Amino acid sequence: MAITDIRSYINLIPAMKEMPDSAVWLSYDREADTLYINFKKPSVATDSELTNEDVIVRYDGDSIIGLTVLHASQRG
Repeated sequence: MAITDIRSYINLIPAMKEMPDSAVWLSYDREADTLYINFKKPSVATDSELTNEDVIVRYDGDSIIGLTVLHASQRG
């Protein structure tokens, strides 16, 4: 097994502590270059909004249940 540079994963910890829930599901679609972040499973939104940063914020009532990050490979 190859040794992986885990620093980029460790750098996620501060952001994880600020998440709305303790469980987070991530998936990345390479073809669409889109990152899906879900704070609830199943993640069925009642509303959503597109931000100026090309992030779709998905809501269930007033609670954020997920984010869809468009053009994900162009970030950070």
